[in-house]
Amino acid sequence: MNLNATLFAQLVVFFILAWFTMKFVWPPIMKALDERASKIADGLAAADKAKSDLALAERRATDELRKARETANELRAGAERQGAQILDEARAEAAKIVAAARAAAEGEAAVAAQRAREALRDQVAQLAVAGAEKILRKEIDAARHADLLNQLKAEL
Repeated sequence: MNLNATLFAQLVVFFILAWFTMKFVWPPIMKALDERASKIADGLAAADKAKSDLALAERRATDELRKARETANELRAGAERQGAQILDEARAEAAKIVAAARAAAEGEAAVAAQRAREALRDQVAQLAVAGAEKILRKEIDAARHADLLNQLKAEL
């Protein structure tokens, strides 16, 4: 065997193997590596997007929670104001009812006092007539002396 022929044959086989590898083996490997790099890049981009979306969602949730608290505070304050207003109106209405009842009671008391005075006057007039009858020892006709009795009532 000739060393140069062996070296030349090995060189030819090496170039054929290199050409075969570059033509048929290398492109699928490069394609797989490119696809893998693309998937990794897409995954990293998706992770970054998800992280920014999460931060945005947290900010929105915080804002919504703050707005909900403010709304709840406003509603509670409004309800307290409305409750106080209703209470004040009820107190005013109760005061009006008490004043009306007091006025009605005073009116009724005045009417009752007037009736009692008139009844007392009638009784005094009857007593006066009875006393005068005893003094005069004769009966006085109340119908005949109605004007006199009315005048006596008015004076009492």
